[in-house]
Amino acid sequence: MLLIKRIESCRQYSSTVLSSILKSKKTSILPKHPSKGHANHVCEPAVTRFAPSPTGMLHLGSLRTALYNYLLAKKTGGKFILRIEDTDRSRLKDGAMDNIYNSLKWCNLKWDEGPYLQSERTDIYRKHINHLIETGRAYRCFCTKERLDDLRQSALRLVPPTNVSYDRHCAHLSEGEIKSKLDQGIPFTVRFKAPEKYPPFEDLLHGKIDLQPQQNPSDIRYDDPILMKSDNYPTYHLANVIDDHDMKISHVIRGEEWLPSTPKHIALYEAFGWEPPKFTHLPLLTTTEDKKLSKRRNDMSVMSLKEQGILPEALVNFSVLFGWSPPRELASKNHECFTLQEFENLFDLDSLTKGNAKVDMKKLWFFNKQFLGKKLEDPTFIDAVLPTIVKTIKDKYGNVTELEEKVKTILIENGKVLSNINEFDTVFYYFFEKPNFESNEQSQEFLSKYDNKVASTILQYTRSILSEGSLTKDLVNDLSSKFNVPKKTIFQTLRFALAGSHPGAAVPVLFKVLGVSEAQERIANAIQILEQ
Repeated sequence: MLLIKRIESCRQYSSTVLSSILKSKKTSILPKHPSKGHANHVCEPAVTRFAPSPTGMLHLGSLRTALYNYLLAKKTGGKFILRIEDTDRSRLKDGAMDNIYNSLKWCNLKWDEGPYLQSERTDIYRKHINHLIETGRAYRCFCTKERLDDLRQSALRLVPPTNVSYDRHCAHLSEGEIKSKLDQGIPFTVRFKAPEKYPPFEDLLHGKIDLQPQQNPSDIRYDDPILMKSDNYPTYHLANVIDDHDMKISHVIRGEEWLPSTPKHIALYEAFGWEPPKFTHLPLLTTTEDKKLSKRRNDMSVMSLKEQGILPEALVNFSVLFGWSPPRELASKNHECFTLQEFENLFDLDSLTKGNAKVDMKKLWFFNKQFLGKKLEDPTFIDAVLPTIVKTIKDKYGNVTELEEKVKTILIENGKVLSNINEFDTVFYYFFEKPNFESNEQSQEFLSKYDNKVASTILQYTRSILSEGSLTKDLVNDLSSKFNVPKKTIFQTLRFALAGSHPGAAVPVLFKVLGVSEAQERIANAIQILEQ
């Protein structure tokens, strides 16, 4: 039990220290949010990169990272680079790389360079790793897995435990010992010889940060990360530093989970004699219950959301607002709805927020409804979605006369009530099947609320004069005067007969789409229910 507690203590140490640093209000580590014109305001053309690993489907958190890098590059007239970090060969997933490309293209994020594949740059990494070995900043480690496991376990048993475990055994091997092991073909990794103390670094969002590994003073261990694995592929620590330098990346915007690794990366830049880029680490995405959003939730992947009927404009709008605030006046004016081009003009690092961003799917559906409503004003969009909707209706309800024309009319006249195009058949089902008055709560509410005898008389008269497939204002006014009831009652009665009181489509549209024959038949059925 004691060992388990120590293991848990070490596992939580880095995140606990990091969390306390980021949340601290008693020190100057977290300065107040800078205003426009401060050091964080980027004026020069920024070179940014999005560097996902093809180990799964591109999800919301990664899309946000891609967007912030893309927008900073576009706002400053810089360059946005796509790089695929595929050196962890054991974790690669089939189709993941194509998913990355397709997701970015669907969201209209166009990269200026790339995609670069790290697996195709291994010669570059080997050249630089050899330089580190020759200058004494890195060394070959021949330790077996069993020995390393023993070191980790012994580090956890220390009081206090330490979250770094290596004892630098291989850093002290002689040239002869190294040659002998190489001649024997003994597998090895290459470790970075970390400095005794990492220098503090500046994060553009969080300010000055000082992160050091936890040490046990009586048993010194070393935070010497592996740079090159035994399969000759580099780790993230090495490859991302080399690539960012070679590609002249000026700003690295990435998730907060990479903060503990940043001191290692800056130490590597110093070892090579290179200037590091400017870092910005984004807060976590959480659920509305404040739990970390899981990357393994397939329904949060970009392509999954597309299949659910989410539009790319809505998803981009939703994702950019995870930790970035637009100008208040504009946000209130347009309900926070912005296009990608508008974000390109508005985005800056000064408006990033430090707190975790809650993912509220209701807001995504709100954005989707707004953008869908705008798209339905474009005839070409309606023509594009029409075949899919028509097929769905045919599969569900069989052949419907003049189906394409009816669907098009519904979209034009009432499509703005939809949150996504996939729900057309469920929202507008009453156009394609007769009302079931007895099992419909809305119908039952009408029957209990209105005078059934008056409603029946209104419908009988309407049916007798109905000769055109439209409902005019004059007809409604005539019915209202004739029966001495408000026009609202006329509309509610007609909606009861034609759609079982289901909301959504305007009554004139119901007449227009259903046609005279179907409208008369539905009115006749409603009269029977009212006269029971």
